[in-house]
Amino acid sequence: MAGEQARVLPFWHSMMNKGLTLVSNMFCNLNLTDMETCYKVFRTDLLKSIPSAPTVLASSRKIVMKSAKRKLRIYEVPISYHGRTYEEGKKIGWKDG
Repeated sequence: MAGEQARVLPFWHSMMNKGLTLVSNMFCNLNLTDMETCYKVFRTDLLKSIPSAPTVLASSRKIVMKSAKRKLRIYEVPISYHGRTYEEGKKIGWKDG
């Protein structure tokens, strides 16, 4: 939209994000727009019913995949996010992918 500002991500960061989302969508038979968003909400009873509740960032992906395998309803809700730069303390790197 006119007048809105958006930070431009580094090219390879964006490509890796799109690639990881594509691979996740292929394995889960989903059409998520951003698997790596890190904002995920689950009903407590469903989360407890899935073995290996997430304790690290990578595990949240497993929970989405296990939810898709169980054919649980998954919704995407738009969010507004302004990520930190590496200079501002961004901690995630290539090995987290």
